[in-house]
Amino acid sequence: MTSSPATETNIHPTAVVDPRAQLEPGVEIGPYAVIGPEVSIGAGSRIGPHVVLDGRVRMGRRNRIFPGACIGAEPQDLKYNGASTEVVMGDDNSIRECVTINRATHEGEQTRIGNGNLLMAYSHLGHNCLLGDRIVIANGVAVAGHVVIGDRAVVGGVLGIHQFVHIGTMAMVGGMSRIDRDVPPFAIVEGHPGRLRGLNRIGIKRSGLAELDDGAQAKQLQQVWTELYRSDAVLADALKAVRQYALYPPAETLVSFLEASTGPGRRGPLPAQRS
Repeated sequence: MTSSPATETNIHPTAVVDPRAQLEPGVEIGPYAVIGPEVSIGAGSRIGPHVVLDGRVRMGRRNRIFPGACIGAEPQDLKYNGASTEVVMGDDNSIRECVTINRATHEGEQTRIGNGNLLMAYSHLGHNCLLGDRIVIANGVAVAGHVVIGDRAVVGGVLGIHQFVHIGTMAMVGGMSRIDRDVPPFAIVEGHPGRLRGLNRIGIKRSGLAELDDGAQAKQLQQVWTELYRSDAVLADALKAVRQYALYPPAETLVSFLEASTGPGRRGPLPAQRS
């Protein structure tokens, strides 16, 4: 496929693009791609060979969709009855080879992906999932329906995430783990079954949190983590105890997540590995 000015749309002659699809300037469509009638693609996006965009898909700018990916197909959910649902994607995402992303199940619902995310080859994102920004999901990860993943989380390869699980911001999940309960923000998780191993100190340092308030925010986060997971108190009592502190934003994020995780309708957080 030859290059073209950013203001022009470049569609390979073998691609099948429904005339009702909305393509902004600078979109490139590769060989044998199939673009359905309810698809909207933002400016500067590149759709690779053999990609299928089906159903209602709204995609922002500068996304790269690699060969064989399928986005917007019907959810793999027996409750689906043909409702008008969609996949909504932000800007600057990289969707690698043979990734599948299903649209939501019930009328008016969405599967949502934020900005700057990387979904590596053969990963699957189920119906009604909600992804934040700058997330990395490695090869062969199966994300079941209704999963929520926070900003800058990293999910290692060849693992499964159970329905309705929440993974907090800047959490890091080791490859080949089994994730059947919530993963707190800033945590490192690994194992089968998954267990909390500690704080993601490298991620915290790289994020700049370790430098805020002369290191006070990161220090408090470590202190709160120790009280929650290294004391003899049960988690519910430990959460009440740390609520007596004036919490910086990172510690508040962790505590609020755990309070919600232990509430009605949630699966509860993964337990910590005890030494």
